[in-house]
Amino acid sequence: MSAENDDTDGAGLSEDWAAMLEAQEGDDGVDRVLNQDEIDNLFGFDASAAENVELSGVKALINSALVSYERLPMLEIAFDRLVRLATTTLRNFTSDNVEVALDSITSVRFGDYLNSIPLPAILSVIKAEEWDNFGLFTVDSNLIYSMIDVLLGGRRGSNVIRIEGRPYTTIELGLAQRMIEHILDDMHKAFEPLGQVTFKLDRMETNPRFAAISRPGNAAILVELRIDMDDRGGKIEILLPYATIEPIREQLLQMYMGEKFGRDPIWEGHLATEIYQADTEIHAILHELDLPISRVLKLEEGDTIMFDRGPSDPVTLKCGDVEITKAVMGHIGKNISVRVTRPLNPPKVTMAAFEAMDEKAEKIK
Repeated sequence: MSAENDDTDGAGLSEDWAAMLEAQEGDDGVDRVLNQDEIDNLFGFDASAAENVELSGVKALINSALVSYERLPMLEIAFDRLVRLATTTLRNFTSDNVEVALDSITSVRFGDYLNSIPLPAILSVIKAEEWDNFGLFTVDSNLIYSMIDVLLGGRRGSNVIRIEGRPYTTIELGLAQRMIEHILDDMHKAFEPLGQVTFKLDRMETNPRFAAISRPGNAAILVELRIDMDDRGGKIEILLPYATIEPIREQLLQMYMGEKFGRDPIWEGHLATEIYQADTEIHAILHELDLPISRVLKLEEGDTIMFDRGPSDPVTLKCGDVEITKAVMGHIGKNISVRVTRPLNPPKVTMAAFEAMDEKAEKIK
Protein backbone atom coordinates (compact mmCIF):
# COMPACT_ATOMS: atom_id res chain seq x y z
CA MET A 1 0.00 0.00 0.00
CA SER A 2 2.81 2.41 0.81
CA ALA A 3 4.58 1.60 -2.48
CA GLU A 4 1.49 2.56 -4.46
CA ASN A 5 1.24 5.85 -2.58
CA ASP A 6 4.90 6.60 -3.32
CA ASP A 7 4.36 5.95 -7.01
CA THR A 8 1.31 8.19 -7.02
CA ASP A 9 3.18 11.00 -5.25
CA GLY A 10 6.14 10.68 -7.65
CA ALA A 11 3.88 10.88 -10.69
CA GLY A 12 2.13 13.95 -9.30
CA LEU A 13 5.45 15.67 -8.58
CA SER A 14 6.66 14.95 -12.12
CA GLU A 15 3.48 16.44 -13.54
CA ASP A 16 3.97 19.59 -11.42
CA TRP A 17 7.56 20.02 -12.66
CA ALA A 18 6.45 19.54 -16.26
CA ALA A 19 3.72 22.16 -15.82
CA MET A 20 6.22 24.62 -14.33
CA LEU A 21 8.66 24.12 -17.20
CA GLU A 22 5.89 24.62 -19.76
CA ALA A 23 4.82 27.82 -18.00
CA GLN A 24 8.40 29.17 -17.97
CA GLU A 25 9.01 28.39 -21.65
CA GLY A 26 7.97 31.13 -24.07
CA ASP A 27 6.46 30.83 -27.48
CA ASP A 28 9.93 30.47 -29.02
CA GLY A 29 10.89 27.69 -26.61
CA VAL A 30 13.65 29.64 -24.80
CA ASP A 31 13.96 29.05 -21.04
CA ARG A 32 13.44 32.08 -18.82
CA VAL A 33 16.62 33.50 -17.23
CA LEU A 34 16.55 34.98 -13.73
CA ASN A 35 17.63 38.60 -13.43
CA GLN A 36 20.00 39.93 -10.77
CA ASP A 37 17.21 41.05 -8.38
CA GLU A 38 15.60 37.61 -8.47
CA ILE A 39 18.95 35.96 -7.83
CA ASP A 40 19.55 38.27 -4.85
CA ASN A 41 16.11 37.44 -3.43
CA LEU A 42 16.73 33.73 -4.01
CA PHE A 43 19.92 33.82 -1.94
CA GLY A 44 18.38 36.13 0.68
CA PHE A 45 20.59 39.11 -0.11
CA ASP A 46 18.92 42.50 0.30
CA ALA A 47 21.39 45.39 0.15
CA SER A 48 18.79 48.06 0.95
CA ALA A 49 17.62 46.22 4.05
CA ALA A 50 21.17 45.65 5.22
CA GLU A 51 21.96 49.35 5.05
CA ASN A 52 19.12 50.25 7.41
CA VAL A 53 19.97 47.65 10.06
CA GLU A 54 22.02 48.98 12.96
CA LEU A 55 24.97 46.73 13.66
CA SER A 56 25.42 45.45 17.19
CA GLY A 57 27.46 42.93 19.11
CA VAL A 58 30.15 41.06 17.17
CA LYS A 59 29.24 42.69 13.85
CA ALA A 60 29.72 46.13 15.37
CA LEU A 61 33.17 45.12 16.65
CA ILE A 62 34.15 43.67 13.28
CA ASN A 63 33.10 46.82 11.43
CA SER A 64 34.51 49.23 13.98
CA ALA A 65 37.53 49.84 11.72
CA LEU A 66 35.31 51.24 8.99
CA VAL A 67 35.43 55.04 8.98
CA SER A 68 32.24 56.76 7.93
CA TYR A 69 32.76 58.97 4.92
CA GLU A 70 30.86 61.75 6.76
CA ARG A 71 34.10 62.29 8.71
CA LEU A 72 35.72 63.31 5.39
CA PRO A 73 33.51 66.21 4.26
CA MET A 74 35.70 67.23 1.31
CA LEU A 75 35.45 63.76 -0.24
CA GLU A 76 31.82 64.27 -1.22
CA ILE A 77 32.63 67.71 -2.61
CA ALA A 78 35.41 66.22 -4.77
CA PHE A 79 33.09 63.62 -6.25
CA ASP A 80 30.38 66.23 -6.81
CA ARG A 81 32.96 68.05 -8.93
CA LEU A 82 33.65 64.77 -10.72
CA VAL A 83 29.94 64.39 -11.54
CA ARG A 84 29.80 67.81 -13.18
CA LEU A 85 33.04 67.29 -15.08
CA ALA A 86 32.14 63.77 -16.21
CA THR A 87 28.74 64.91 -17.48
CA THR A 88 30.35 67.42 -19.83
CA THR A 89 33.12 65.01 -20.87
CA LEU A 90 30.79 62.11 -21.70
CA ARG A 91 28.46 64.39 -23.64
CA ASN A 92 31.38 65.45 -25.80
CA PHE A 93 32.59 61.84 -26.03
CA THR A 94 29.26 60.35 -27.13
CA SER A 95 27.60 63.39 -28.78
CA ASP A 96 24.48 62.35 -26.88
CA ASN A 97 22.47 63.54 -23.90
CA VAL A 98 24.34 62.01 -20.94
CA GLU A 99 23.46 62.56 -17.28
CA VAL A 100 25.84 61.52 -14.51
CA ALA A 101 24.52 61.29 -10.94
CA LEU A 102 26.14 60.40 -7.62
CA ASP A 103 24.22 57.44 -6.22
CA SER A 104 26.01 56.82 -2.93
CA ILE A 105 29.27 56.99 -0.99
CA THR A 106 29.76 54.16 1.49
CA SER A 107 32.49 52.48 3.54
CA VAL A 108 33.07 48.82 2.70
CA ARG A 109 35.64 46.12 3.18
CA PHE A 110 37.64 45.31 0.08
CA GLY A 111 36.98 41.57 0.18
CA ASP A 112 33.22 42.03 0.60
CA TYR A 113 33.13 44.37 -2.37
CA LEU A 114 35.00 41.96 -4.68
CA ASN A 115 32.54 39.20 -3.78
CA SER A 116 29.54 41.43 -4.54
CA ILE A 117 30.55 42.57 -8.04
CA PRO A 118 27.94 41.36 -10.57
CA LEU A 119 29.67 39.67 -13.49
CA PRO A 120 30.42 40.17 -16.31
CA ALA A 121 32.06 43.52 -15.66
CA ILE A 122 35.28 45.34 -16.48
CA LEU A 123 37.49 45.92 -13.45
CA SER A 124 40.14 48.54 -14.10
CA VAL A 125 43.06 48.90 -11.69
CA ILE A 126 43.98 52.58 -11.50
CA LYS A 127 47.14 54.01 -9.98
CA ALA A 128 47.38 57.32 -8.13
CA GLU A 129 50.95 58.12 -9.09
CA GLU A 130 51.70 60.91 -6.58
CA TRP A 131 50.11 58.89 -3.75
CA ASP A 132 51.91 55.72 -4.88
CA ASN A 133 48.87 53.51 -4.40
CA PHE A 134 46.00 51.92 -6.30
CA GLY A 135 42.24 52.07 -6.67
CA LEU A 136 39.56 50.10 -8.49
CA PHE A 137 37.28 51.33 -11.28
CA THR A 138 34.38 48.99 -12.11
CA VAL A 139 32.14 49.39 -15.18
CA ASP A 140 29.09 47.14 -15.36
CA SER A 141 28.06 45.37 -18.54
CA ASN A 142 24.89 47.43 -19.06
CA LEU A 143 26.92 50.63 -19.36
CA ILE A 144 29.48 48.99 -21.67
CA TYR A 145 26.82 47.73 -24.08
CA SER A 146 24.93 51.03 -23.90
CA MET A 147 28.09 52.99 -24.64
CA ILE A 148 28.85 50.74 -27.62
CA ASP A 149 25.33 51.24 -28.96
CA VAL A 150 25.68 55.00 -28.68
CA LEU A 151 29.17 55.17 -30.21
CA LEU A 152 28.51 52.68 -33.03
CA GLY A 153 25.01 53.88 -33.96
CA GLY A 154 22.82 51.32 -32.25
CA ARG A 155 19.05 51.71 -32.22
CA ARG A 156 17.37 53.34 -29.26
CA GLY A 157 15.07 51.34 -27.05
CA SER A 158 16.71 48.00 -27.85
CA ASN A 159 17.01 45.70 -24.88
CA VAL A 160 20.56 44.92 -23.79
CA ILE A 161 21.28 41.22 -24.19
CA ARG A 162 23.86 40.09 -21.67
CA ILE A 163 25.49 36.80 -22.55
CA GLU A 164 26.87 35.11 -19.46
CA GLY A 165 30.42 33.87 -19.80
CA ARG A 166 31.17 35.61 -23.09
CA PRO A 167 34.45 37.54 -22.97
CA TYR A 168 34.48 41.15 -24.10
CA THR A 169 35.66 41.76 -27.63
CA THR A 170 38.62 43.96 -28.55
CA ILE A 171 36.30 46.72 -29.74
CA GLU A 172 34.31 46.65 -26.49
CA LEU A 173 37.47 46.76 -24.39
CA GLY A 174 38.95 49.57 -26.50
CA LEU A 175 35.86 51.78 -26.26
CA ALA A 176 35.51 51.08 -22.54
CA GLN A 177 39.18 51.98 -22.03
CA ARG A 178 38.73 55.33 -23.79
CA MET A 179 35.71 56.13 -21.60
CA ILE A 180 37.61 55.15 -18.43
CA GLU A 181 40.60 57.32 -19.38
CA HIS A 182 38.33 60.32 -19.93
CA ILE A 183 36.77 59.88 -16.48
CA LEU A 184 40.21 59.44 -14.88
CA ASP A 185 41.25 62.80 -16.36
CA ASP A 186 38.16 64.32 -14.74
CA MET A 187 39.12 62.70 -11.41
CA HIS A 188 42.50 64.43 -11.65
CA LYS A 189 40.71 67.79 -12.08
CA ALA A 190 38.23 67.02 -9.28
CA PHE A 191 40.97 66.26 -6.74
CA GLU A 192 43.27 69.06 -7.90
CA PRO A 193 42.14 71.57 -5.21
CA LEU A 194 42.99 68.98 -2.53
CA GLY A 195 46.34 67.88 -3.92
CA GLN A 196 48.19 67.14 -7.13
CA VAL A 197 47.44 63.57 -8.20
CA THR A 198 47.37 61.83 -11.57
CA PHE A 199 45.19 58.76 -12.06
CA LYS A 200 46.50 56.34 -14.67
CA LEU A 201 44.93 53.15 -15.99
CA ASP A 202 47.24 50.33 -14.88
CA ARG A 203 45.41 47.30 -16.29
CA MET A 204 41.96 45.98 -17.12
CA GLU A 205 40.62 42.71 -15.73
CA THR A 206 37.39 40.73 -16.04
CA ASN A 207 38.12 38.36 -13.13
CA PRO A 208 37.89 39.93 -9.63
CA ARG A 209 40.61 37.58 -8.41
CA PHE A 210 43.17 39.36 -10.62
CA ALA A 211 42.03 42.83 -9.49
CA ALA A 212 43.09 42.43 -5.84
CA ILE A 213 44.84 45.67 -4.85
CA SER A 214 44.39 45.40 -1.08
CA ARG A 215 43.86 42.86 1.68
CA PRO A 216 40.27 41.57 1.98
CA GLY A 217 39.81 43.02 5.47
CA ASN A 218 41.02 46.55 4.62
CA ALA A 219 38.49 49.36 4.65
CA ALA A 220 37.77 51.38 1.53
CA ILE A 221 35.51 54.12 0.17
CA LEU A 222 33.02 53.00 -2.49
CA VAL A 223 31.51 55.63 -4.79
CA GLU A 224 28.66 54.68 -7.12
CA LEU A 225 27.97 56.83 -10.17
CA ARG A 226 24.88 56.32 -12.34
CA ILE A 227 25.14 57.24 -16.02
CA ASP A 228 21.90 57.68 -18.00
CA MET A 229 21.70 58.15 -21.76
CA ASP A 230 17.96 58.61 -22.38
CA ASP A 231 16.64 55.04 -22.09
CA ARG A 232 20.05 53.40 -21.69
CA GLY A 233 22.84 53.53 -19.17
CA GLY A 234 24.54 51.76 -16.29
CA LYS A 235 26.75 52.21 -13.26
CA ILE A 236 30.36 53.03 -12.53
CA GLU A 237 31.85 52.15 -9.15
CA ILE A 238 35.06 53.75 -7.89
CA LEU A 239 36.73 52.08 -4.92
CA LEU A 240 39.57 53.85 -3.09
CA PRO A 241 41.18 52.10 -0.10
CA TYR A 242 41.80 54.33 2.90
CA ALA A 243 45.54 53.76 2.45
CA THR A 244 45.27 55.38 -0.99
CA ILE A 245 43.68 58.63 0.24
CA GLU A 246 45.82 58.83 3.39
CA PRO A 247 48.23 61.45 1.88
CA ILE A 248 45.35 63.98 1.63
CA ARG A 249 43.61 63.02 4.85
CA GLU A 250 44.08 66.48 6.39
CA GLN A 251 42.58 68.13 3.32
CA LEU A 252 39.61 65.73 3.34
CA LEU A 253 38.91 66.63 6.98
CA GLN A 254 38.25 70.27 6.03
CA MET A 255 34.71 71.54 6.38
CA TYR A 256 35.16 73.82 3.37
CA MET A 257 37.72 74.34 0.62
CA GLY A 258 40.86 76.11 1.86
CA GLU A 259 40.21 75.68 5.58
CA LYS A 260 43.41 76.22 7.57
CA PHE A 261 44.67 73.79 10.17
CA GLY A 262 47.01 74.50 13.06
CA ARG A 263 48.68 77.93 13.22
CA ASP A 264 46.76 80.89 11.82
CA PRO A 265 48.92 84.06 11.56
CA ILE A 266 45.89 86.39 11.44
CA TRP A 267 44.45 84.91 14.63
CA GLU A 268 47.89 84.94 16.29
CA GLY A 269 48.36 88.65 15.51
CA HIS A 270 44.92 89.51 16.90
CA LEU A 271 45.56 87.46 20.04
CA ALA A 272 48.96 89.13 20.57
CA THR A 273 47.37 92.59 20.25
CA GLU A 274 44.71 91.76 22.82
CA ILE A 275 47.29 90.27 25.20
CA TYR A 276 49.49 93.41 24.99
CA GLN A 277 46.48 95.57 25.89
CA ALA A 278 45.33 93.38 28.78
CA ASP A 279 45.75 94.54 32.40
CA THR A 280 47.81 92.40 34.72
CA GLU A 281 49.02 92.56 38.31
CA ILE A 282 52.69 92.41 39.33
CA HIS A 283 53.73 91.54 42.87
CA ALA A 284 57.06 92.60 44.41
CA ILE A 285 58.08 89.84 46.83
CA LEU A 286 60.53 91.14 49.42
CA HIS A 287 61.20 87.73 50.96
CA GLU A 288 59.52 84.35 51.46
CA LEU A 289 60.03 82.33 54.64
CA ASP A 290 58.84 78.86 55.56
CA LEU A 291 57.48 78.56 59.12
CA PRO A 292 55.97 75.59 60.95
CA ILE A 293 52.21 75.71 61.29
CA SER A 294 52.53 75.44 65.06
CA ARG A 295 54.53 78.68 65.19
CA VAL A 296 52.14 80.47 62.85
CA LEU A 297 49.19 79.50 65.04
CA LYS A 298 50.98 80.97 68.10
CA LEU A 299 51.63 84.39 66.50
CA GLU A 300 50.28 87.26 68.56
CA GLU A 301 50.18 91.01 68.27
CA GLY A 302 53.67 92.46 68.75
CA ASP A 303 55.62 89.36 67.67
CA THR A 304 58.52 90.02 65.28
CA ILE A 305 59.51 87.87 62.30
CA MET A 306 63.07 88.39 61.13
CA PHE A 307 63.86 88.38 57.40
CA ASP A 308 67.41 87.77 56.33
CA ARG A 309 67.34 90.65 53.86
CA GLY A 310 69.16 93.95 53.59
CA PRO A 311 67.91 97.26 52.10
CA SER A 312 70.00 96.77 48.97
CA ASP A 313 69.11 93.10 48.36
CA PRO A 314 67.02 92.45 45.21
CA VAL A 315 63.33 91.67 45.42
CA THR A 316 61.47 89.24 43.13
CA LEU A 317 58.84 90.47 40.68
CA LYS A 318 56.07 87.93 40.03
CA CYS A 319 52.98 87.80 37.83
CA GLY A 320 50.78 85.20 39.44
CA ASP A 321 53.03 82.22 40.09
CA VAL A 322 55.50 83.10 37.34
CA GLU A 323 58.77 84.76 38.36
CA ILE A 324 59.48 87.61 35.92
CA THR A 325 62.73 89.24 37.03
CA LYS A 326 64.69 90.78 39.92
CA ALA A 327 64.56 94.42 41.06
CA VAL A 328 65.92 96.77 43.76
CA MET A 329 63.43 98.43 46.06
CA GLY A 330 63.48 102.20 46.65
CA HIS A 331 61.08 105.12 46.91
CA ILE A 332 60.12 108.15 44.83
CA GLY A 333 58.59 110.80 47.01
CA LYS A 334 55.90 109.11 49.07
CA ASN A 335 55.67 106.08 46.76
CA ILE A 336 57.63 102.88 47.10
CA SER A 337 59.23 101.82 43.80
CA VAL A 338 61.35 99.03 42.33
CA ARG A 339 64.04 99.30 39.68
CA VAL A 340 64.52 96.35 37.30
CA THR A 341 68.13 95.18 37.45
CA ARG A 342 68.22 92.41 34.79
CA PRO A 343 66.34 91.28 31.62
CA LEU A 344 63.07 89.39 31.90
CA ASN A 345 63.22 85.62 32.34
CA PRO A 346 62.55 83.69 29.09
CA PRO A 347 59.20 81.85 29.05
CA LYS A 348 59.28 78.15 29.84
CA VAL A 349 56.36 77.36 27.48
CA THR A 350 57.18 77.70 23.77
CA MET A 351 55.26 77.05 20.56
CA ALA A 352 56.87 73.60 20.42
CA ALA A 353 54.72 72.55 23.39
CA PHE A 354 51.52 73.57 21.57
CA GLU A 355 52.63 71.77 18.39
CA ALA A 356 53.28 68.63 20.43
CA MET A 357 49.78 68.90 21.87
CA ASP A 358 48.31 69.22 18.36
CA GLU A 359 50.18 66.11 17.20
CA LYS A 360 48.90 64.16 20.21
CA ALA A 361 45.32 65.26 19.45
CA GLU A 362 45.66 64.11 15.82
CA LYS A 363 46.84 60.67 16.96
CA ILE A 364 43.85 60.38 19.29
CA LYS A 365 41.48 61.14 16.39
